[in-house]
Parts: sequence; structure tokens; C-alpha cells
Amino acid sequence: MKAVRFHEHGGLDVLRYEDAPEPKINPNEVLVKVKACALNHLDLWLRAGGRAWKLPMPHILGSDIAGEVVEVGSLVEGRKPGDRVLLAPGISCGECPECWKGLDSACRAYTLFGVMADGGYAEYVKSPASNVIAIPGDLDFDEAAAVPLVFLTAWHMLFARAGLRPGEDVLVMGAGSGVGSAAIQVAKLAGARVISVAGTDEKLERARELGADHGINHTTQSIAEEVRRLTAKRGVDVIVEHVGQAVWEDCFDSLATYGRLVTCGATSGAEAKLNVQALFGRQRTVMGSFMGGKGELMDVLKLIGEGKLKAVIDSHFHLKDAREAQQKMEERNFFGKILLHP
Repeated sequence: MKAVRFHEHGGLDVLRYEDAPEPKINPNEVLVKVKACALNHLDLWLRAGGRAWKLPMPHILGSDIAGEVVEVGSLVEGRKPGDRVLLAPGISCGECPECWKGLDSACRAYTLFGVMADGGYAEYVKSPASNVIAIPGDLDFDEAAAVPLVFLTAWHMLFARAGLRPGEDVLVMGAGSGVGSAAIQVAKLAGARVISVAGTDEKLERARELGADHGINHTTQSIAEEVRRLTAKRGVDVIVEHVGQAVWEDCFDSLATYGRLVTCGATSGAEAKLNVQALFGRQRTVMGSFMGGKGELMDVLKLIGEGKLKAVIDSHFHLKDAREAQQKMEERNFFGKILLHP
């Protein structure tokens, strides 16, 4: 089969469109012909070698995958060739106490497609049967690939971690990103007032189309000052943050008393200062979030299938043009998901 692999960490030039062995499935696995694979910032970090995982080489990236079943293992039930499916991006053991509790990402064996298992930058991918999910509603393959990781992440951040309640004010950083565009929709559907942050007025207008009530252009406006203005100096109840160092102080200063800042990334850097006096004095909470459980993904997919949440797609590239797709992501010249087609 054809795949995009890298044999060493580095820049865009390490990505190679080349022949690779077609996956051989075990009795409890399913072979899927990839129809669409969505990019994530994780792909860039893994390619550059900026994460703690020691990746198997050569490596195939891609955590968000949709396609068609072509083969099922002898122990697999409920799936057959020709089924239109998407893959739950997180892979856990399914047997430990954390997995039994639905805390998949706390499993000690937890990984993702494109991390310690080959991903969707290829014509075929193999998957544990438990990760194979029927595409809901009338979604096409592109829409199905654009949903799983970012919507699961946003859902887990807002509900499992931040405990979002109707009527609260939510600040969403990086409105044009996959997580940002998902969080805007999820928070609005939950009855929150949403303030989005992005670097261009065009992205803020797109955010309003998704449900954002207000927008802040961080290139021309102070995030903290605008939040104070929009909330009558009170601050916001919840912040969805995944940018890190560049916006950390502005975000923390934007929290209301009892406000909760939940972060799932650090695209601008991982080092941040914390005013401990303001933390305990105003009884604020800072928390981390990483992925979520399959049960949460099923909640998301139900709403996606009903049309209450929707995939946001920016652009499409052929698999052989994966370098160009990743370059577009690096330049932050996108709104929503960037897709690869084998």
C-alpha cells in the first residue's frame, strides 16, 4: 500500500510518500480502507520529536480516521466488509480498573492511532474491533474523520473536567482550531455564553457562525481587558485553553472568582507562570485534560448524527501532499480540520 511515513524526526522534509506493508490483522482486529484522515497538532509534534513517546520507526501518523471495512478477524462480531466506519482515536487495554470506569485516557497502556500504533496517513489501517464505530446519520467520510479527536477533547474538557453549567460564560482560545471550533459548539449547545478568541476577524466571523456570542482578536485587542468589558469586570467561568505560554497570563487574569481554566495543549510553549495568591484568593481552579472515554465519544456522535453539532472542515489534500497539509497547519492558515485523502 501507499503511505506517508517518516524514518527520523525532523521538519516537513522527513515525510515520505512511499510503499509500506499492508497491515495484517489479528483475530480481534478489523482492517479498514482509509477514505479520509484529519490532521491534528499532535502530528506536527510527533514528527518533530517534541513528545515523550519513543515512536516505532518508520512511523505512520494520523489519529482521526474514517473509511470502509475490508476485512474482519475471526473473533469479531457486528462488523462486516463494506461497513462505513470511523475509529475512536484512543486505544486502551479495556481490562484495567480505569478502563472499566470509562477513564480510557488514564489507562497505563493508553495510546492513539498515529502514536504507538500506525495511523491513517495510509491506504489501510488496522484497528481493535472495540474502536470501530458505525458512522452516524448521513455523514460522509470527510465529516466523520473531522469529528472524533477534537470533539471528544472539547467534550471531556467542558463536562468531565470543568463541569460546565447552563448560563455560564466560556472563553474559547484558538477559535479556528479543531478543538476551538468544537468547543464553541458544545458550550453553546449546553446553554453557555461563548466568547471566542482568534487572530483574524475572518476567523472570529466563522466562530460567530458556529454560535459564539462575542469575539476577541488577540492581535489587536487585549484578551483580559476585553473579557472584563464583556463580563462587567466579573471574568469568565470556564476557559478552554490549548495554546499555552503565549496566552497563559491573559487567560488566568480573565477568570472569575471560582472560575475554571482547563488546558489540553501548549502549542506556543509549555512554561507558564502562576500567581498563587490570585489562585487561592479568588478560589480559581487550573486543570489539565487529555482526550476522553469511548462513552463520551458516543455522546458526541449521537449529537453529530442528529445535526446538533457539526464537523468543521477547512481543506482537503491528497495523501501524497501531506507535507503541504502539515505546512498549512504550521502556518495556522486554517479554520477547522485539514483532511488527507489516500
